[in-house]
Amino acid sequence: MAGSTAGDKSPLLSPTSSRSVTETVNGSHKFVIQGYSLAKGMGVGKHIASDNFMVGGYQWAIYFYPDGKNPEDNSAYVSVFIALASEGTDVRALFELTLVDQSGKEKHKVHSHFDRSLESGPYTLKYRGSMWGYKRFFRRALLETSDFLKDDCLKINCTVGVVVSAVDCPRLHSIRVPESDIGTHFGMLLEKKEGSDISFVVAGEKFRGHKLVLAARSPIFRSKFFEGLEEDNTEVEITDLEPKVFKAMLHFIYRDSLTEDVQLETPSTSPTSLVSDSLTGKLLAAADKYGLDRLRLMCESHLCKDISVKSVAEILALADRCNASELKAVCLRFAAENLAAVMRTDGFEHLKEHCPTLQSELLKTIAGCDEECSSGGGKTRSVWAQLSDGGDTNGRRVRQRT
Repeated sequence: MAGSTAGDKSPLLSPTSSRSVTETVNGSHKFVIQGYSLAKGMGVGKHIASDNFMVGGYQWAIYFYPDGKNPEDNSAYVSVFIALASEGTDVRALFELTLVDQSGKEKHKVHSHFDRSLESGPYTLKYRGSMWGYKRFFRRALLETSDFLKDDCLKINCTVGVVVSAVDCPRLHSIRVPESDIGTHFGMLLEKKEGSDISFVVAGEKFRGHKLVLAARSPIFRSKFFEGLEEDNTEVEITDLEPKVFKAMLHFIYRDSLTEDVQLETPSTSPTSLVSDSLTGKLLAAADKYGLDRLRLMCESHLCKDISVKSVAEILALADRCNASELKAVCLRFAAENLAAVMRTDGFEHLKEHCPTLQSELLKTIAGCDEECSSGGGKTRSVWAQLSDGGDTNGRRVRQRT
């Protein structure tokens, strides 16, 4: 039997491969500037800021300078910039700014890095506060007689493409696992009433349920059914909720989602003008009462989208009553940043009369906002400065929400 010799070759291993992929993660934001004529005169170098928006793991904001950014231009031009609003170092990105033609002719003014070759590559923002944009974005005299300005309103669309790189290692096989459908199955259990062992009577309407499911989801139901006097009961009367609210709560308990009625509810579609009387507001209160923390957070997220100068005081009071800490924090911050306008609302008058503790918390938030302004981190004027000059009932210095 022949032995191995030095000339024998080891078997060749299968070659490996990898691929570096550099691409952009894109996101867009629409910024509406209502009351353009009132914003004029705020001063060269002073801007109106959009809300922050997230693209590629970073926060961004649009800065609009009604009197321009460059003192040498003597307010002849408006300036527009996109700013990195979160911590970051050497963030590389592509940008596009579009001033929307509101005549319907689609003759938008577009400045874009996309769909063209850039000689020096994507723009690099060195640190938080770095900006890209145009000091001479548009001559102001021409803007004010153009189709870009309609009903004293400007619309600016912004697209940010953050450059990311990753190494792609091919896999021989993959198996896709579908999203969980446990909510669908439990939802069918509720709809078909199979194996139900408890009935709820709510204002004359009857709902069937399952003690084990309800107890697993709510500590209040667990206490009722397995630790309290109602352990052997097969029927419970609910006196503190309306049927539609209880139905929406059951829907969440079984399906872990909001009903379509809640998802589609907005201030314009709600039959009541009071947030606390809306379906979402009542469902938030029910979630707090029955210990449904996830439902409470979902309601907070939904109500957060409806925060405005007129509604923030009422939503703040509701959030405080229902232990909705996330929503409360957002309301306090918004009210502090737009204090002069918020103080002129009926909701603020209600806070003054009935919620002294919230007034104290608002003062602490205001102090925090002023500290940010003094350190250069704030995007709005000092809230005390808003009060000292009386603000503007038309919202001149109110941070716009889109």
